[in-house]
Amino acid sequence: MIIFALGINHKTAPVSLREQVAFAPEQILDALRDLTTQTQVSDAVILSTCNRTELYFSGSPEQSKQVINWLSKFHQLDSAELQHHLYLHQDQQASSHLMRVACGLDSLVLGEPQILGQVKQAYSHSRQAGTINPAFERLFQKTFSVAKQVRTETDIGASAVSVAFAAVSLARQIFGHLGKVKVLLIGAGETIELVAKHLLEQGAEKITVANRSYDKAAALASQFKGEAVSLAQVPQALANADVVISSTASTLPIVGKGMVEQALKKRRHKPMFFVDLAVPRDIEEQVAELEDAYLYTVDDLQSIVLQNLQNRQEAASEAEQMILQGVTEFSQWLSLHGQLDVVRDYRDKGEAIRDELLAKASKQIAAGQDPEKVLAELATKLSNRLMHAPTKALRQLLQDEQPQQQSLINTLLDL
Repeated sequence: MIIFALGINHKTAPVSLREQVAFAPEQILDALRDLTTQTQVSDAVILSTCNRTELYFSGSPEQSKQVINWLSKFHQLDSAELQHHLYLHQDQQASSHLMRVACGLDSLVLGEPQILGQVKQAYSHSRQAGTINPAFERLFQKTFSVAKQVRTETDIGASAVSVAFAAVSLARQIFGHLGKVKVLLIGAGETIELVAKHLLEQGAEKITVANRSYDKAAALASQFKGEAVSLAQVPQALANADVVISSTASTLPIVGKGMVEQALKKRRHKPMFFVDLAVPRDIEEQVAELEDAYLYTVDDLQSIVLQNLQNRQEAASEAEQMILQGVTEFSQWLSLHGQLDVVRDYRDKGEAIRDELLAKASKQIAAGQDPEKVLAELATKLSNRLMHAPTKALRQLLQDEQPQQQSLINTLLDL
């Protein structure tokens, strides 16, 4: 069994491709079951965020090719084009990649904490779908343990930043103090909640939350004395918004070019600042073509992100050492687990041979054959069958003439 990590992220592909490979939350369970059915991989976990779509699975090299084809087919993409942007890690590299992702070391914003929750959610979905076996269970539990260690024993989370924080920072750079700026937040999930928190920290006071579920919008808005509207009211709410930040799980754009055009007319072309944190995108890219509308996507936040890297490099180096230790410990466990499987398989094979020969001997005795001859034949066949493979292996070891191997042979033969 080989552990694989197959994926596409903000380093290997633009948002225009990433949004096509993203899985909506309601697709995950069915996708996991379809993946394991179509490719026969023994484990499967799908991690899909605004910056990455990754598939963790165990199987053979041939099955890894099948998984790539499955991913292309599932999203109706050209396999050859998609492969140009994919990365594929295996075994220790795959384990290391998962731990780096969970610790925030592979994130757009180094050390951002939200990714750990997203990895845990992906793991939970796989458990629900029944696509996790003991080895993967151990891998993810070790990953969560390492991520907790990194978070508590390094400064990787100091002055916590995220894509949400980067979005608010950009708004502050453009508008200065946010006290009089009117903000429209579209969505009510974890990312938008973080955006709202950072907005409050930066002095924003006039915040409206729009969401498909009005109750969720109202619940979030109540936390900072904001207003709530439904998605159907977004066109009207746009006209009053200086800043629009969106992050939903919608598969189709929520804010279109025409909608923004109408809002700008009502605003007499007072500038509007848009940040689209969703993948697939919530705001049509054509909005950027409008005069007085300034649209930024997650890819555009890179420059802000770079400002935070210098302060986190030392903590990241410490984290890498913890990850290396975690990967080593998991690899040792996996090796021991595999050795135990070999011992168990050998014992099972011996018992199967015994049962087969015993059943045959019982039939011979029942048919009237001499019991002593039957038992003698049973003993001979049983010893020959059980000793054949070990004897062959011992001959090979003796030919190598290594002192350590001779000692091992003496132990095995109790000499």
